[in-house]
Amino acid sequence: MGSINFFATYRPPLALDIFSLPADPNVTREDEIHMTDGISYNYNCQVIPPQALRTILRHSQLASSSQPPKRSDIDSGRLTGLVFISERDCNLETLHFALLRFNRDNDNDDDAYDDDYVDDPYVDYGGGGCDDDDDDDDDHCEDDDDVDHYYDDYSYDDDDNCYYDDDDDDHSNYDNDDDDDDDDDEEEEDDPCPTEVQVYSFVDVYDTFSGVRMEDSGCIAGGYTVGNGTADLYLVYASTMEPIEDRRQPWTAVYRTNLRTGETKRLTPQGVSDLSPSVSPSGKKVAVASFERNGWQGEIEHLHTDIYVMHIRNSRVGRRRVLRNAGWPTWGSENIIFFHRKKEGFWGVFRDDISNGETRVTHRVTPVGIDAMTPAAINDTEVAVATIRRKSKFNEDRVAAQYRHIEIFDITAPRHESIEITRYSRPKTDHYNPFVIDDGNRIGYHRCKSARLKSGKDMHRYFQNLKSPKRHVELNRVSGVFPTISSDGSKLAVVDNEFKSVWLADSKGVRMVFDTKGPDNIFSAVWNQNPEKDTLYVCMGPSFNADKPLEIHAIPNVSNVSSENNRTVRLTRGSFNNAFPSTDPQGRRLVFRSTRNGGDKRYKNLYIMENAKIGEFSGGKIRRLTRGAWTDTHCQWSPRGDWIVFSSTRDKPRDAPEKSIEGDPGYFAVYLVKANDPDVWVRVIKSGYDIAGHVNHPCFSPDGRSIAVSADLAAVSVDPISLPLFLHSVRPYGDIFTVDINTRDIYENEDVENYTRITHSRYENSTPTWTMYSTSNRDADWSSCLRDSYVPTCPYTYPEGGESERRIGHLCIPRRCC
Repeated sequence: MGSINFFATYRPPLALDIFSLPADPNVTREDEIHMTDGISYNYNCQVIPPQALRTILRHSQLASSSQPPKRSDIDSGRLTGLVFISERDCNLETLHFALLRFNRDNDNDDDAYDDDYVDDPYVDYGGGGCDDDDDDDDDHCEDDDDVDHYYDDYSYDDDDNCYYDDDDDDHSNYDNDDDDDDDDDEEEEDDPCPTEVQVYSFVDVYDTFSGVRMEDSGCIAGGYTVGNGTADLYLVYASTMEPIEDRRQPWTAVYRTNLRTGETKRLTPQGVSDLSPSVSPSGKKVAVASFERNGWQGEIEHLHTDIYVMHIRNSRVGRRRVLRNAGWPTWGSENIIFFHRKKEGFWGVFRDDISNGETRVTHRVTPVGIDAMTPAAINDTEVAVATIRRKSKFNEDRVAAQYRHIEIFDITAPRHESIEITRYSRPKTDHYNPFVIDDGNRIGYHRCKSARLKSGKDMHRYFQNLKSPKRHVELNRVSGVFPTISSDGSKLAVVDNEFKSVWLADSKGVRMVFDTKGPDNIFSAVWNQNPEKDTLYVCMGPSFNADKPLEIHAIPNVSNVSSENNRTVRLTRGSFNNAFPSTDPQGRRLVFRSTRNGGDKRYKNLYIMENAKIGEFSGGKIRRLTRGAWTDTHCQWSPRGDWIVFSSTRDKPRDAPEKSIEGDPGYFAVYLVKANDPDVWVRVIKSGYDIAGHVNHPCFSPDGRSIAVSADLAAVSVDPISLPLFLHSVRPYGDIFTVDINTRDIYENEDVENYTRITHSRYENSTPTWTMYSTSNRDADWSSCLRDSYVPTCPYTYPEGGESERRIGHLCIPRRCC
């Protein structure tokens, strides 16, 4: 069945990793400590309390490591534990444990850990437990790699549907960056780390759900005194492991896993979606940001969640709402909760006393006029937050105040005074999602690993394989917009992140084959379905503006051109917005969408170009395929040539608003139409039951029996303000889904109910392309050349090592998430 290839927004091209600084206004860059092994993307971290760490270390995989932990290691602080999200396992976003070992010589106790802790008293409130039987994994403590590599020398695992390193016992999907060894040696002082870091996957230690899922917000609960014993300890976290029945609602629910028995239980009620769990200081209560009252209504940036509190022992009894229109809860004490919300045009952090139940009177901790988000409470008066003190425009060079920095606010301090933690250590770096270490003596966070990136330095190109839920269908995230693979599998083309150039990967290597060299943008690259024609189609003009002309161009003989000698053949004319071309299997005709005949409101319908070589010129004819006061777009011709799939708003209710939440038009569903009879059409899949939402960018499988789409069928999976922002995103694309269709009777495909969620991500995944070739296929020449660590130079990096504006050849967001 080949492979599905797509691109992602929000995800920085440089890896995110976890660091910490002292809670001191006089910190310098040298005070920053690197908290992980530097492998893959790591973020959203919390410290594991010693009592919970002792319980976790009982499991055979950790206790039998090359250097078994001891009681004295934990008691003296020589061994510290972290729980965080890492993307090292098949590029899934899942929970991991880190054991950090520090050199401290004040304790010489050599007694083994297992002898010290075997008799600790516990009371189990979790129900019947289970024993784990985990194989030993290799321990890893690597140098800090700036980038990931393509999975060279990996083997494919049919059971997991992803690539694994043949030499890597723990199936972590990463490579070492050998090219950066010299840089690591000469710049090690710039990125200090503990003497040893060992990282273990949560699923490997506890044998929990191992399918495709996204996990987030791990934190420790339980451990409180009950009679003469101690309640069991739990890892509480959010996960998308279970589908929700309602369409267009988040799959995220909160779970607890017993750290002694390994038993996992859902805390979120069935049919409800919860985000961002936080545990109270006693370990007894869990606060969540929940959609329980209204569900997700399509909001993109400011989620309309309420905060609910429930008991860790029995979440169904006593679950209650304590705050409206609030997100990202964090406990200052058993009755004090800090949270964020957007108010008066700015994100702010607020504080509330919930001892008397729900209240609408809250105290704003951060001043109006700055953006402050993702709080982490230190105590009932102090809180660490991420701030942006000065708003920036999309195309301006940012100053330090326009970056996201970590600060500490104290409600007892006069005039909203704060301690600025990161602004003076790395002023031109964004820092995200603080967490508290050592009772607030240090503050942790994650940021991109840009410290070693120097002006003019090369940066590796990403091409990443993800674990796929569909057997024999590979899943790849491509570094580039609108990935397209030729029908013979030999060539891959993408548009660069600035929408200014087209890059080609084939047997000759990776190179730029077209550059606009002007004000126009370029997007929607697609191959002619007939590989013998060696023709690539692109759209040129202003992006996301239906009022402006947009023209379709062909790049003929593309395999033999370069950016120096490139030329295009313009196929459309007139002051219309033309886009998303796709040819029939023979490569003779071309379907596209256009605003011609769309009137003042620029409605878009589908048209067929009868001669894809000459277009509208030299007597070429255009035939209208669909007509109506709506938008038909994102069209693709089927491999058999009989049907065309497209996205449309044609069923949008008449009483629906012209613009919905945050200006997003919404109401996109996917349809099929017969290529030779526009009266024969059917709606295949919609997002919400009321047609609201987005199902976009459909594409056929190579055999024409399935359709892949990018859709908001699963809404959002994390609080978007916690992510590097894609500020000019025009709609929430969501994740990749597939539906199976009947190829014999078009009407049998009306409103298909069953679909498969392909990706589970906090990022936005879009523009899938489906080819019969996987990266292991010998005919996939583009795959072979991407293994060779192609590195486009980034000329925009700040000389002092700060974050860059752009990444040539990489999908990223200017000045936002590099």
